[in-house]
Amino acid sequence: MGIYLSSPKTEKASDDGENESLRYGVSSMQGWRATMEDAHAACLDLDTSTSFFGVYDGHGGKAVSKFCAKYLHQQVLKHESYMAGDLGTSVQKAFLRMDEMMCGQRGWRELAILGDKMDKISGMIEGFIWSPKSGEANNQVDDWPPEEGPHSDFHGPNAGSTACVAIIRNNQLVVANAGDSRCVISRKGQAYNLSKDHKPDLEAEKDRILKAGGFIRVGRVNGSLNLARAIGDMEFKQNETMPAEKQIVTANPDVTTVELCEDDEFLVIACDGIWDCMSSQQLVDYIGDQLKTESKLSVICERVFDRCLAPSVGGEGCDNMTMILVQFKKPIHNPNDASTSAAELPSTSNQPVSNPNEGPSKTE
Repeated sequence: MGIYLSSPKTEKASDDGENESLRYGVSSMQGWRATMEDAHAACLDLDTSTSFFGVYDGHGGKAVSKFCAKYLHQQVLKHESYMAGDLGTSVQKAFLRMDEMMCGQRGWRELAILGDKMDKISGMIEGFIWSPKSGEANNQVDDWPPEEGPHSDFHGPNAGSTACVAIIRNNQLVVANAGDSRCVISRKGQAYNLSKDHKPDLEAEKDRILKAGGFIRVGRVNGSLNLARAIGDMEFKQNETMPAEKQIVTANPDVTTVELCEDDEFLVIACDGIWDCMSSQQLVDYIGDQLKTESKLSVICERVFDRCLAPSVGGEGCDNMTMILVQFKKPIHNPNDASTSAAELPSTSNQPVSNPNEGPSKTE
């Protein structure tokens, strides 16, 4: 089987939810691709005042994206910075922690399970019999204890995943991104990018890649990967003289903090399967029109997929598609918040799709 199917898989996996302050819809579709490598997480109540949403676009397999969907928000929640109210630091550390957790016997085993390389009946993974450690059944990952086994020296997966997450606490929105999935907010009908697509030809990315000993060929890192940041992809993270943040490819995210205001209507997190087909403003306009007559947010996500899906194999509209749509249910106002104000949005991380290296804060 090649990378594309003879006809697209248009079945969609969708879900909706809401609490007192927001409502969300999420959907995913395999499309023309031979496999589905996207994953996502939607946690309305990460704690009593916090919601978490994440989109993970895998490459080289689905294991890393599924690992992130399962564990990244848990790591945000457990970090000491989170308890102190520092959401930005906690999410940044959680991104980097994913690479650490995927190493060794424990990481190898979890990736094998998530990648369906295990016989689920016998518990056999390529000839290695394992048994869960105590406390593992209830997904406690507070210490992620190491395990002994034939893969104890596993350096982590060569497959990888983007990660784009939004954390909402009261009127504070924190967006963290590594890769080319994207988060966009609609403020009075205007699209603002809250993340930057990390492509190798961006000046800051290129500088890091070259200093770490890598190169860029035809827009790809070492002629291979068309992303400058990702979780996983450990073959690009083997320079022992450099910290994780300075490797050829890094999981270190850009983090943007925004103060939500009455003008904010909704935000979207989606993989590049959507952004290859629609600009940020085009998608915001389309969603705005749909919201006039459709109340179920996952249905709007599904209609976006149908709009983007290519009629035949080749070019844009042939990728996996995943999208989370979050609508703010009521105005949020807190004059004492020190985050970015309405007049200042967006920060330097937010640049137009047409040219990520320059231009106005608003997308065209």
